[in-house]
Formats: sequence, structure tokens, C-alpha cells
Amino acid sequence: MQTELQTTTQNVWWRLMRPHTLTASFVPVFTGTAMALFDNSMNLLLFMLMLVASLLIQAATNMFNEYYDFVRGLDTKDSVGIGGTIVRDGVAPKFVRNLAFLFYFISMLIGIYICISSSWWIAVIGVVCMLVGYFYTAGPLPISSTPFGELFSGLLMGPVIIMITYFIQTGNLSWSHFFVSISVGFLIGAINLSNNIRDLDGDKEFGRKTIAILLGRPNAIKLLAATFIIAFAWIVVLVFTGHVTPWAILVFASAPKAIQAVKLFQGKTVAYEMMPAMKSTAQFNTMFGLLLTFSILLGYVVNQF
Repeated sequence: MQTELQTTTQNVWWRLMRPHTLTASFVPVFTGTAMALFDNSMNLLLFMLMLVASLLIQAATNMFNEYYDFVRGLDTKDSVGIGGTIVRDGVAPKFVRNLAFLFYFISMLIGIYICISSSWWIAVIGVVCMLVGYFYTAGPLPISSTPFGELFSGLLMGPVIIMITYFIQTGNLSWSHFFVSISVGFLIGAINLSNNIRDLDGDKEFGRKTIAILLGRPNAIKLLAATFIIAFAWIVVLVFTGHVTPWAILVFASAPKAIQAVKLFQGKTVAYEMMPAMKSTAQFNTMFGLLLTFSILLGYVVNQF
């Protein structure tokens, strides 16, 4: 009985973290670290600290989302795709909010060490990222209620996190690596877009103006497909212009998952029917990002000979 209770409790907290979204945290850190290694400057400790801080900030953002969507009445027991710890499991709303602040506090402590080891400019960027995470669902006009959710998530969780990870380990910035990071940003924004496609009807009812609502579901799905195509095309351009190792073409091995995600969205109008499509979108981001990371590592190994 006690074992079953412990398992249930663990499941509750695991759902609160929304693990399917955490790919947007660890993939950019892996990619930025691979870039640092490519330039012979990897720092294992800073890599681990950056990874933990990014995961904590992402998890805290998810918790703020859980709390403020509950406060606004957006989440109910029948809502699809939420952690559900408040409306289904009875976890106190303020506890969820305070746990998010605790995660922010821990990430700030980690950030102080990272700044001491690199630059205090990182603190400024870090604070901006945390504020965006908070105001994504908080405040009188949450970012999640506007057409700019995909832009903010894609930019901050893609190029910004990747370049911070690269900078703290190398002490430098690189235009080539920045260009490469844009492809990851596209796909992180795509995760957000897939979420908004699924939630379109409910968001519209509550007066939100997401890009999925403004375009309509069929066009939003086309935009998702276009985002995938642009990410692949961008890598091809970077390979031919010499900004990334030719091994980056390996990312095309993730194309079947991208196709699957789009097909799973097509013709669906009910939120729970679109959950597999959302899952495939997140899996595609993970596969693409890890293949890109692997290609950079492979380029590093080849350069050693």
C-alpha cells in the first residue's frame, strides 16, 4: 500500500514537471556544449550546472503555467495536456506557485557561480529569461495569450540558451554557431505552436489571440510543417556556406518524425486526439537537436585526425 502511495505521489510530481516539454531545456544545452567542445573549450562542471539551471527554469515555468491557468479558470478536470496536479490531484495552488519560485531561487544560486566563472552579463540575460518564463502566463496580458509565444520560446530556449552555454565554456561568441542555433529555435517554437494548435478552441473561448487562433487550425498546421521545412533547409544552407560541419546533414534522419507529427494533426479537431501529434513534435525536436549535437561532436572527432 505504501509503495503504491509513493508511486502515485511520484507520478503527480512528474506530471507537474511536464517532462515532454523538458526537451526544450536540455537539447539547447547539449548543442551549445558540443559547439564549445568543437572549439576545444568544453567545461564539464559548467555544462552540468547550466543543464540543471535550464531544467529548473523550464520546470518552474511549467508550474507557473499550471498555477495561473488554474487561477484564470482555464484548467479543469477535463483539460487535456496539463499536469493536472491542482485540478485533479488536489495539490494546493500556492504550493505549486511557491515551488516554482523555489526552483527559480535555486537556479539563481547556480547562476551566480556561472557568472563568477564567466561574466556578470549572463546574470542580466538569465533574469530576462526568468521574467519571460514568469510572464508567459502571469500578469494582465500573458505572453501565452498573444501571437508572440512561439517567438519568445523559440528565441530564448534556442539561440539564447545555446549561446549562453557556449559562451560560459569558451569566453567567446561565434556567428557560425549562432546561425546553427537558429534551427533549434525554430523547432522549440514549433513545440509551442503544436500546443496552441491543440488548445485552439479552448484558448479562443477565453479570448486568447495565439497565432494558431489568428491563422485558424488548418493554416496553423501548414505553418508547423513550414517551420519543420525551414529548419531542414537552414541546415543545408549552413552546410554549403561552411558555417556548420557537413555531418549536420544527419539531422535529416529525423524527417520521418516531423512528417508523422504533421499527419497526426491533420483532420483532427478534438484536443485529446491531437496529443499524439504534440508528442511527435516534441520527439522530433529531441531527435533533430541530438542529431545536430552528434554531428558537431563527429566533426570535432574528425578534426582531431
